[in-house]
Amino acid sequence: MWDVTLNRLLFPAAGFAVLISSQAFAAELDQQAAAPSVADRTAATALGDIVVTANRSAQSIDKVGASVTVLTAAALEASQATAVPDALARTPGVSFARNGGIGTVTSVNIRGAEGHHTVVLIDGVKMNDPSSTQGGANFSNLLVGDLSRIEVLRGAQSTLWGSQAIGGVVNIITAEPTQALQGYVSAEAGSFGTRYFRGAVGGTNDRFSWRVAANRYDTDGYSAFAAGTENDGYSQNGLSGRMNLKITDAVSVDLRAVWSDGTSQFDSFNGDSREYSTTQELASYAGLNFDLLDGRLRNRIGFSYTDTQRDSINPDRLIEPTTFEAKGENKRLDYQGSFAFTDNLSAVFGIESERAEMRSRSLPNSTVKPAFGTGKADQDSAYVQLQWEAVPGINLTAGVRYDDHARYGDKTLGQFAAAWTLNEGKTVLRASWAQGFRAPGLYELYSEYGNLDLQPEAFDAWEVSVQQRLLDRASLGITYFNRQSDNEIRYKGCSFGTTDPLCTVNGNTRWGYYENIQKTEAQGIEVTGAFDVTSALRIAANYTWTDAINASGASKGKRLTQRPEHMANLSADYAFASGLKTGVAVRYAGKAFANAANSDALDAYTLVDLRASYPVNDTLEVYGRIENLFDEQYQVVRGYGTADRSVYGGVRIRF
Repeated sequence: MWDVTLNRLLFPAAGFAVLISSQAFAAELDQQAAAPSVADRTAATALGDIVVTANRSAQSIDKVGASVTVLTAAALEASQATAVPDALARTPGVSFARNGGIGTVTSVNIRGAEGHHTVVLIDGVKMNDPSSTQGGANFSNLLVGDLSRIEVLRGAQSTLWGSQAIGGVVNIITAEPTQALQGYVSAEAGSFGTRYFRGAVGGTNDRFSWRVAANRYDTDGYSAFAAGTENDGYSQNGLSGRMNLKITDAVSVDLRAVWSDGTSQFDSFNGDSREYSTTQELASYAGLNFDLLDGRLRNRIGFSYTDTQRDSINPDRLIEPTTFEAKGENKRLDYQGSFAFTDNLSAVFGIESERAEMRSRSLPNSTVKPAFGTGKADQDSAYVQLQWEAVPGINLTAGVRYDDHARYGDKTLGQFAAAWTLNEGKTVLRASWAQGFRAPGLYELYSEYGNLDLQPEAFDAWEVSVQQRLLDRASLGITYFNRQSDNEIRYKGCSFGTTDPLCTVNGNTRWGYYENIQKTEAQGIEVTGAFDVTSALRIAANYTWTDAINASGASKGKRLTQRPEHMANLSADYAFASGLKTGVAVRYAGKAFANAANSDALDAYTLVDLRASYPVNDTLEVYGRIENLFDEQYQVVRGYGTADRSVYGGVRIRF
């Protein structure tokens, strides 16, 4: 199928979509979402609390049975976060580990799951890289640029989102135009020689909308090695764009793309180094949307293409400076439909055909270049999910997914969720159960560390929650979650003189390989709260307890590495009558462990940030922040540096 279909569709579709971008499901979404902050509230619209990620269609958040958090454009702007992982870490159940500053290797963990168990979407296009060590997304290059919102869906979601959606889904949605002509430019500078320039322009009318955005980020950085003396910088150029053409009232075309080119300096785990890496990423999409039966049957046919190329260079090598090369591609052809049987019963369904390809190799410092490790995997899938308001206030969701993997055969997964809204919408009870399935990644199978005997990972997850609104001024929520996993894949090192047959390939001993060695268990509690003290002052907080442990092998009963057991966030925002907005954010991460034996503990830490912004007039705004106000010294990955106290300021011009 792929050889014929892709030759006809891939190159014109990808080429036509290089500088355009649009929302994943052609839904007209409000840019504001649930529990808006003081910074949000003035911009909220009648569409209210709508999300798309949970059920692949626009739906009120009160009807969603899963746990989802929305970071709106106003919330992202108010937080002044630069990198997506920093913004995500302020939401319940999310932590991240980074080997130095922005641009270095970054892993995001949701509810204690592995980083590669999170599916990352940009405008609905999957960004997971087949050539990365375990097929995960590259969070290193994700900056908060021209975004309208980020939706964070927690818990196993493989039924709708496929393999890897074990910990959850992060859906990053770029901004859409709302006026005939509009745009902005911003410039920011601060500590570590940091400069960040962003801009966007676009417009819309009854039939046609478009938007293009660009950014340039530079920082001299600080040493990635905690005890290092030389700085490790990062730079990135980025472009994004989108276009929507309404051919008729019922037929439209979507084109979109996001591209970035980053260069990151890094250190080894035991000392300074002049090494650096380059990463180029492209995500593009072309789709046709059409409605039938007076809009009751909505359809989308789309093609998406992602391309990630990574190289590592050591300029101190005398013969071969390139130390590593990798390229990963995803090509996906899909159809999605939604049908409203009645006002209370609807279905979302679809079919997907995907091909993933990778190549990678490590190069010695010699004139001899080893062959690439290469691999590919084809997978065809079908899914259907029913959404039923059984009685007023009780919403049930049930789904099933069928995958046919070229190497691992077929697999069927199920999911069920319920949401019960009562007390005139003041109380929402939720419960969900889901299965997860992840086929081994191409790097785990075909790289120099690959193992062709690997088996798929399997997961079961469930959660229950209650959310209560109090006196129309406050809200409180509590969620319990539980996840069981089997056959998890881990890297196993080969010691000197080992007799392990998998440590020898073609007569040569290798550093290690991947194998199915682990069962893991995770449970926890998430607590969220928000209180509008006055019309100008809002306080919000969340706390997460995560008990994520190994459940097999020599480390049975030990905590998973780099997973804080306790995490908490607190923020307070105040809007003065003059227009000045101020805020404070506190983030706490409890003790974690740097190794599987739990003999090396990473200390708990607390970070305090201050921020402020002031609209000089309707066009010009100035803003600034202090990060790590009390100059906390801490590590999230043993041996790697973190930022000291830093100060940033900028201006934003809208037109």
